[in-house]
Amino acid sequence: MIVVADTSVILNLCRVQHEHLLQQLFKRVLIPAEVAGEFARLTKIQKRFSGLALPDWIEILAAPESFPAEVIQAQLDIGESAAIALCLKQKADVLLIDELSGREVAAKLGLRTVGIVGVLVDAKNEKLISSVKILLERLESESNFWISSDLHQRVLQLAGE
Repeated sequence: MIVVADTSVILNLCRVQHEHLLQQLFKRVLIPAEVAGEFARLTKIQKRFSGLALPDWIEILAAPESFPAEVIQAQLDIGESAAIALCLKQKADVLLIDELSGREVAAKLGLRTVGIVGVLVDAKNEKLISSVKILLERLESESNFWISSDLHQRVLQLAGE
């Protein structure tokens, strides 16, 4: 399975030392150069991400020179825009993205999206982790990652916790 990732999923999994889940769940993880740049920039300007490094097994590719009209009209940030465009170009199976506006645009373009929460549930189903709850709590406390309490409860139910 080939996936293209936006910055948030990778950065937050790196923060809680579980980026390896992406490598275990997916055959290839691709990112556009814009996402690599955003990752590097955020590790320099946001203290909670200081010292993190992009995993060397993630493949960095050039994004397409033009983006779909839906992406341009939505005024997404450059990382999200490039990730969606690369996902389309590579005919990837999944786009890893957390931001709602990016997920909505991707869905309009027929892309399947999965966020960090979905990655954790898949990892639990594959027996790669023992607890989604513990990782969600770490994401919230260490990364300032926010999900609504309703989603939090639904995720724990999906994970059987």
